[in-house]
Amino acid sequence: MCYDIKAQLETQLRRAMRDGDEHAIEEIMEKLAPLTDLPLYHSKGFGHPSLLIYTDEDPYFPQVSTWGLVPEDAEDKSYWNNTLNARGETIFSKPSFRESAKKRRCLIYCDAFYEHHHFKGKTYPFLIKKKDNEPMALAGLWSVWKDYNTGGIWNTFAIVTTKPNPLMAKLHNNPKAKDGPRMPLILPTELENEWIQPYDEALWEKGQKKAIHELIQSYPEEKLDYYTVGRLGGKEYVGNIPEISEPLNYPELVF
Repeated sequence: MCYDIKAQLETQLRRAMRDGDEHAIEEIMEKLAPLTDLPLYHSKGFGHPSLLIYTDEDPYFPQVSTWGLVPEDAEDKSYWNNTLNARGETIFSKPSFRESAKKRRCLIYCDAFYEHHHFKGKTYPFLIKKKDNEPMALAGLWSVWKDYNTGGIWNTFAIVTTKPNPLMAKLHNNPKAKDGPRMPLILPTELENEWIQPYDEALWEKGQKKAIHELIQSYPEEKLDYYTVGRLGGKEYVGNIPEISEPLNYPELVF
């Protein structure tokens, strides 16, 4: 699964910067960035941080969204701990995700994600990033939910996961994971726009749905780099600071 990520503001702005609109960048920095929890050197999804996402509504101007998708028809957000991730294989059929999978897909840019490896009864945290050090574009689903008790409007999202490549199958080896090894859906740069293409009712069953489904593939292991880092929880956890993502060796670990 994908419950821990690293995302800096500069990384999340990468797509907006591609558009070259300096005025838009300034507006994002002034109005949106203060509403997020960035920078995130390490953040757990269960803390429901607010990040920037890109949607088909404006592909190069982000929105602030909270991690943990709440469907539009939900009475409350109580189960958003269960919607941090969305299995790519079932996004078109699962009630929590199917409307978003059809009409509200998004991109979440991050520097890296973290996973735990199990070895001789202990867990060891790994950071996984792209070898070229470019930002990762994670595929996501999003929703707009209204809290009728307060009148507040919430943008929320889930990160789509897929079957692992050989590296992630070896690394993400939690024996208690019901679904087995997983990994986030990382989109190659040339396929990012295809993921957030607008929904077209006339084309959906004629090929658009299939085209979206075909994007759900594991990212090549040869394009990823990884290393162990410090503990992501407990007494040894240093918190959301740059040092959390620095390499740390565990002599007893054989990987």
